[in-house]
Amino acid sequence: MTEAKQGAFHTGQYRNVIAEYGLASEQEAAGRLQDTWDQLFGENGDHAETRIYYEAGPDMGYLLDTGNLDVRTEGMSYGMMMAVQMDRKDIFDRIWRWAMTYMYMTEGEHAGYFAWSCLPDGSRNSNGPAPDGEEYFALALFFASHRWGDGEGIFDYGRQARDLLRTCLHKGEDGVGRPMWNPDNKLVKFIPNCEFTDPSYHLPHFYELFALWAYPEDRAFWREAAQASRAFLKTACHPVTGLAPEYAFYDGTPNHVRGFGHFFSDSYRVAANIGLDWEWFRADPWNVKEANLIQAFFADKDPADLRRYTIAGEPFDEPALHPTGLIATNAMASLAADGPHARRAVELFWRTPVRTGNRRYYDNCLYFFAMLALTGNYRIWMPSGS
Repeated sequence: MTEAKQGAFHTGQYRNVIAEYGLASEQEAAGRLQDTWDQLFGENGDHAETRIYYEAGPDMGYLLDTGNLDVRTEGMSYGMMMAVQMDRKDIFDRIWRWAMTYMYMTEGEHAGYFAWSCLPDGSRNSNGPAPDGEEYFALALFFASHRWGDGEGIFDYGRQARDLLRTCLHKGEDGVGRPMWNPDNKLVKFIPNCEFTDPSYHLPHFYELFALWAYPEDRAFWREAAQASRAFLKTACHPVTGLAPEYAFYDGTPNHVRGFGHFFSDSYRVAANIGLDWEWFRADPWNVKEANLIQAFFADKDPADLRRYTIAGEPFDEPALHPTGLIATNAMASLAADGPHARRAVELFWRTPVRTGNRRYYDNCLYFFAMLALTGNYRIWMPSGS
């Protein structure tokens, strides 16, 4: 593999797709990224219609799911990733302290995991965990460790990340609880107590880094998990449309429990994930093909009439619940795509504002990640000296 074809992990170079396409200068793109942060985190203005981050007391903060009025590990871990990428240790520590105070479980079958949903006052809606939170918590903590250095207690970021990953893999070996990854096929579960998965939880680009920084005895597992997830996604994504179901069995076939075997809100993240995996590692040319398929499917769709679809592409009457998020993730796929629709997807995203109203949380999380990635600012933070 030549250096020109290696990903940012090898080269340290990150594409600014916005500037490449001539949509803005690098300075203008950086300004748009900062403005997006301000709108979501309520800085430099009230931003009441767009913000999703709120402070709680003198030293904590949380991201609110504004549609369901709860605080989720998904959003909290996303917020930490956003904060470390923006070099905002103050916000990162506030979110992490809230998560450890209210979400982290110290007893019962899920001890060592985080409760996936709480009310804004910290009381729990559920004592069950969701792996997408844990995997984002872990990588955000590693990045914080590398960017800012480790502190004490819960702010010993690197140790917290390694301990969390050890729990995710080894939970249940003492007979209490279950792991978040299936130990045989190395695939992430939808929740620990089930044996199916969510394609959007598969983050091989995260696992490549866990294989470097987890406890030594766990590193081989993460290398295998990265390979397993890349292979799984090829079976879960439709060969013509590129669309993935929200839930799938381990063989990639849609799992229609509760109607989640179709392309809907969770599924949007697959496009973003394959784009970032390609940007960081360039490990599998399939990512390019997959990104092209997704963008081709949406090329003739009216952005004002996005819908729920079967993975074969048949539309339902039900409109997309998070159309701004879908536009954002389709644009983020342009990190991998080399087809005729890559530029259009990014242009549509660049013209689209952050979402307002009570459903803004999920859309604006995906929007911010796309803004980070497409301006060259969704970066791997390596240990100092590496």
